[in-house]
Amino acid sequence: MNILGILTAALIVGAVGIFIGLFLGVAGIKFKVEVDPKEEAVLGALPGNNCGGCGYAGCSGLAAAIAKGEAPVNACPVGGEPVGKKIAEIMGVEAVDSARQVAFVHCKGDCNKAKVDYEYYGVKDCRMLSFVPNGGPKSCNSGCLGFGTCASVCPFEAITVKDGIAVVDKEKCKACSKCIAVCPKKLISLVPYEAKQIVACQSADKGPVTMKACDTGCIGCGLCVKACQHDAVKVEDFHAIIDHEKCVGCGACQEKCPKKIIVGMD
Repeated sequence: MNILGILTAALIVGAVGIFIGLFLGVAGIKFKVEVDPKEEAVLGALPGNNCGGCGYAGCSGLAAAIAKGEAPVNACPVGGEPVGKKIAEIMGVEAVDSARQVAFVHCKGDCNKAKVDYEYYGVKDCRMLSFVPNGGPKSCNSGCLGFGTCASVCPFEAITVKDGIAVVDKEKCKACSKCIAVCPKKLISLVPYEAKQIVACQSADKGPVTMKACDTGCIGCGLCVKACQHDAVKVEDFHAIIDHEKCVGCGACQEKCPKKIIVGMD
């Protein structure tokens, strides 16, 4: 190939490159999507975990929703109240105080207290046990399966499995609700960080059935209801429920519980 051919090829390639650059530059200006400055400011205030706990596809999705008025300023469970107040200032609205919440596993039926019907040797994923007899080897059909699926999805390493029961570290928990979504037994719920007493069981079986399946299950005896002087405890579906708004943390229900299934938040 002669020098003229090389120069011609170089000029053609250069010209094409310049044309493409100019085309992309003009297209970028013409089709530029204007971003709301408030949306950018809100995104900057969010922690950037992209955990999805707010119900949106990452922090950018939540920022867009807040800027449009489609989501509350305190919708980020990870940032909590401090981030909510920053975003409220950006949006020019009044900050609403929100009590911190954390996940709690309503089960105490560990390896020493819960009975089992058979030994399970399959896949160690709680969700897979929906396909085995009785929904798992534990005699209590409402008990924690203990394979740690909730721990595997927690982005904050707030859940560990101890003696066959998932346990939440409330200091690490950011209430993203991912553990709640994957628990096939629906044993995990959000409770106030400041909660004093919680019922660590949600079996809907009658007392005699529960006692056969677990040494520490709630039997719905109602002694906690009688002990409470603040109308904060009731029994529904054969297990006790505490109204945290009414509970003053006196501990009377916890003291009277014969199965010691009412516990304090560690």
